Amino acid sequence: MPTEPARAARRGRGEPIDGVLLLDKPPGMTSNAALQAAKRLLAAAKAGHTGTLDPLASGLLPLCFGEATKLSGYLLDADKAYTARVALGARTTTGDAEGEVVETRPVAVDAAKLEAALARFRGRIEQVPPMHSALKRDGRPLYDYARAGVDVPREPRAVTIASLEWRDLAPDGVTLDVVCSKGTYIRVLAEDLGAALGCGAHLAALRRTGVGPFDIAGSVTLDALAALPLPARRAALLPADSLVAALPAVELEAGGAAAFRHGQPIPGAATGTGSRRVYCGGRLLGVGEAGGDGVLRPRRVLLLDGAG
Repeated sequence: MPTEPARAARRGRGEPIDGVLLLDKPPGMTSNAALQAAKRLLAAAKAGHTGTLDPLASGLLPLCFGEATKLSGYLLDADKAYTARVALGARTTTGDAEGEVVETRPVAVDAAKLEAALARFRGRIEQVPPMHSALKRDGRPLYDYARAGVDVPREPRAVTIASLEWRDLAPDGVTLDVVCSKGTYIRVLAEDLGAALGCGAHLAALRRTGVGPFDIAGSVTLDALAALPLPARRAALLPADSLVAALPAVELEAGGAAAFRHGQPIPGAATGTGSRRVYCGGRLLGVGEAGGDGVLRPRRVLLLDGAG
């Protein structure tokens, strides 16, 4: 007989659960579809993601539930890690495998030539955002213009490639391991690499392996989640404070905790400057901001039933 949480999920209500799920998203699924599937499997009332992953791509998609959604923004600026398969010798309309081939060229790339080309893309570089992207111009995403055959001028944007290494070089392609900043387009990197090599290229496959402090090794697939009973599915959730584990922690007494929950500044609670994880008795209260004057000011207040 279906449990009450399962019945509630089918009715679209769900239960107020809190935490972070490291989902291994399959290729061919949008991030929102993956989020909704996980939300149903966990019979959760509230859910959100920490940034989308293209339908073409697979891999790590951190999902937030309940009060953890208030902290999702702290992952938006995090570095990302990818494994990308770049097809050499062909350019496509979209820069990836979903587009039509518009040009083919012979490939004459050896390890030395590849390494010399890759060196040009390490560190701080500029990328021109692709037309087939969700960036907006005059309120419309660029992919709308692209589908209508309209090319819109785009300004280059600065991004940082912290690490770029290659493996599995073959006549038809190469595998790249990339660690990059927010806003980096891996398919643009693939196209630009093809131009640097003189043969053209496009992104054949993409897998995200890391987001900030999270690694793909700790993730779970939707199929694996579905095979578990509901309590075991929820046991796969990480605590909300895993999203802000890199921030220094501040412990408050009961009086300071009550003030924090009401959005009031707490004098003498923090030294230095910057964001702080805030606790009382091991329970996560949220995130505060230390301004250098000893005062801790609430920025995100959580309503967790238990320890964060």
